[in-house]
Amino acid sequence: GTARHDREMAIQAKRNLSKTTNPVERLRLQCLAKGSAGIKGLGRVFRIMDDDNSRTLDFKEFIKGLNDYAVMIDKEEAQEIFQIFDKDGSGTIDFDEFLVTLRPPMSNARKEIIMQAFRKLDKTGDGVVTIEDLRGVYNAKHHPKYQNGDWTEDQVFRAFLDNFDSPYDKDGKVTIEEFMNYYAGVSASIDTDVYFIIMMKNAWKL
Repeated sequence: GTARHDREMAIQAKRNLSKTTNPVERLRLQCLAKGSAGIKGLGRVFRIMDDDNSRTLDFKEFIKGLNDYAVMIDKEEAQEIFQIFDKDGSGTIDFDEFLVTLRPPMSNARKEIIMQAFRKLDKTGDGVVTIEDLRGVYNAKHHPKYQNGDWTEDQVFRAFLDNFDSPYDKDGKVTIEEFMNYYAGVSASIDTDVYFIIMMKNAWKL
């Protein structure tokens, strides 16, 4: 069902874009229009540009990152967004803070159920989900590509992890932040907490 939620969310984001005038919300919707991993993808673009590993961006880097990620934004709007995040007027923004703010807001009930799913997946408890963690938790044998012999079990696991990973830098490891970002995208297409929690419980047998 996740692919369907993804499509619904992308369509909804595109629809809402024409209605909203808030620059941060517009940027959020442009990322979500690329799917659940859209915000995360922007994060990766920024990370690549952060040459000195300062985890901050100046305005020039910020606008270049948005252009590289094909976000349609004019300079005035970019400046407005930048100023919202540059709270101390230092001329730089902290991009972790930026991405957290860009993530669609979620209730604590939703965050809690996402955490439960992550903890169930993260068998080793090291805060990162890998193929090893998935063995015995996620059944690859129902996957159509496994059934028709196209993929091995590991390839099914890897494809599953890639869902949560950023489109441009898939490393086969999923952190809690990546997992949260992904489900923040899914969550944006689901109106009620109750429905979201039921969906998560069914998906992860919680």
